[in-house]
Order: sequence, then structure tokens, then C-alpha cells
Amino acid sequence: MLGLIHAGEKFEECGAGRGGWGNLVQSGDILTNHFRSVRGASMRSISRREFLASSAVAGGTLAGIVPGVYEVRGEGKKAVEKDRSNSSSETTMPIVDTHQHLWDLQRFDLPWTNGPEAGILKRSFLPSDYEVATKGMGVVKTVYMEVDVTESQRHAEAEYVIDLCEKGETPMTAAVISGPVGTGDFASYFERYQKNKYVKGVRRVLHSAATPAGYCRQPQFLKDMQLLGEHGKSFDFCMRAAEMPDAAETAKECPETKFIVDHCGNLPVGNKDEKVYESWKRGMSELAKHERIVCKISGIVASAKKGEWTPEDLAPTINTCAELFGKDRIMFGGDWPVCTLGASYAQWVEALKEIVKGWSAEDQRKLFHDNAVKFYGLS
Repeated sequence: MLGLIHAGEKFEECGAGRGGWGNLVQSGDILTNHFRSVRGASMRSISRREFLASSAVAGGTLAGIVPGVYEVRGEGKKAVEKDRSNSSSETTMPIVDTHQHLWDLQRFDLPWTNGPEAGILKRSFLPSDYEVATKGMGVVKTVYMEVDVTESQRHAEAEYVIDLCEKGETPMTAAVISGPVGTGDFASYFERYQKNKYVKGVRRVLHSAATPAGYCRQPQFLKDMQLLGEHGKSFDFCMRAAEMPDAAETAKECPETKFIVDHCGNLPVGNKDEKVYESWKRGMSELAKHERIVCKISGIVASAKKGEWTPEDLAPTINTCAELFGKDRIMFGGDWPVCTLGASYAQWVEALKEIVKGWSAEDQRKLFHDNAVKFYGLS
């Protein structure tokens, strides 16, 4: 299901390939909360033992959805962006949202929304809904992220978002589209987008039940990754946390391709499995060695139990990613509307700002804006 590895109220780590929600499934009792005893340590980088002890979801009440972020008044992109920057009476950190989902169920078929797991996501989410959800947050640009439409509609999805970018009536300025990566059909599919300035990269979700562990190590997958690099396009790794070492090996064999690690590598909030943590940390450490690879600070809040988390629960994973990749190679992603499984857009943004409030103003701006502009070449 998109970039989400989520299990609702109760979850445990499971083997690769179980359940379309990735490597978490509903199971026994809610994890015991060990976090409060080390709350003071959680806003910094902590040891593996402290991390695992503190990562159970802590209590707290965060409710309500704070509506929306921009108004479109002018003609053309400059006028639109001017209106967005003036839409709040307060000085706000400008945000480039590198992970914006949209879907119209009257236009597209998203198979993963057909099951009961979809929950509150089983409806359309349109540009006007995004406007309401992000109001006042300072969003000035967005990068669309593919939503796992049915295979026959991949081209239609790509053309839909390219059209949104061209019109300039929303903050969307670029897109990461889906594609049949690793199937032998990707080269012909990708041909029409090779020179499109709005298409920055491709993603195929690798944590679904239909995608076995090790899929990204197959020869055809590697060939497709190398093709992306030849044309200056990127690929988003969105996979199970325990499989991040596979991503690292793939990246080594595709030295000309830029990669993005989605959702902090998908380590769930509340993870208590040491083996999963160790694999995640090892893979993330290897990926971080390459300057052409960046980490997206996104998605993490979707795996937290809504209404029962605080910024301190998210901080260990976020801080670890920031230390591994450095402040120049991390970038914010809203992951809306998937984030609403755990929090409103505003709650996610404010939680992240709380976590990084001790950073310099320059580094905060890099996270929320500058790094994305540089990596994607946004204008």
C-alpha cells in the first residue's frame, strides 16, 4: 500500500512477503511502553539498546485536523507562488513537500484501497483537499509521489500529474511516477518520460505481498535502475526496514543513478525487534556513504497509533537518519494523506519542527526546503 508499512493499533514484525501492508501485521497485545524512562534521551541520537527500549508508542493526545495552506489567485506559476507565500499572516518556514499523494477514485483504480485495511484512505483525495489540509503551513512547492494505480493506468496517472505541473495552478512542480521496474517492460514504458522536465524519477513499492524480498537484486531490476541513471532520473526505495541492506547493494551496482530512501527506511514507530533494527541500521549506514543518495524524512508518523504518540517517539529514527546522511542529504515529505492514519498534516509538521528546533536555522531550512530544491532541480 503506497509507501506505508502500518498495522493499526497492534503490530509485530513478520517475515518478508506477508500482507500487503509490508512487514507489519495485526497481532497480540499493544507493545509495552518503555519510553518514558528515557524520554530525556530520545531527542538526541541514542544507542541501539536505548533506541529499542524507548521506541514503544508513548501516550499523548493529538487530535483534530488543522485545515489547509495556499490560495491560487494569479495567472501563471510566479503569481501562484506569490499568493502562496502571502497566504499566512505569520512568517513561516517555506516548505517543499517531496511526497505528495493525490488520487481520484472516479478516475483511477487503486487496488490497495479495495480492502478493509485502507480505512480512512478509501476515498478520493484531490488538490482542493490538499489545499485544506496544508493551509497556513507554508507549502510553496510539492513533488507528486505515485499512488500504486492499477498497471493499465500508469501512463494515465503520469499524464494527469504532468498536466497539473504544466498548468501551475497548484504547488505541484515535479513528479515521481510509477513504472513496471524489473519486468522487462520498463524501457519501452519509460521512453516517453526520459526527457520530460517534470518527471524527476520513478518508484515501485517493494514491500507489498506481491513483491518478494530480494526483488531489487534481480538482474532486470538492476538494468532498469541503470537506465534511470543514464537519463538523469532517480529511484525511490520504499521497502521493508529489514531489507535496506539489499537497497545498499543495488545502489552500489548503479553508480550513476540517484536514489531516495523513503520514510526513513520504513522502521516502524514502536519497533522492538533487534534483528530488524540492526538490518535497518546497517543498510541505512551503507546507503549514506554515497553522496548521490538522500533520505526522505517522511511517512514515519503513519505507523504511530493516532492520538498516542509524541514527537519524542519519532525523534530517535529521525535523528539517526540525520546523523547518517548529514543535514545536506535529508528532505521533508508530508506523505499526505497516508500520514492521517497517525496525524494531521499540521501535527506531523509541528512534531518535526519540535524535533529539529535545536538545529541551526540554516539546517532547518535545508530539511524543509533547500535540499529538495537542489536535489530535484526545482525552479
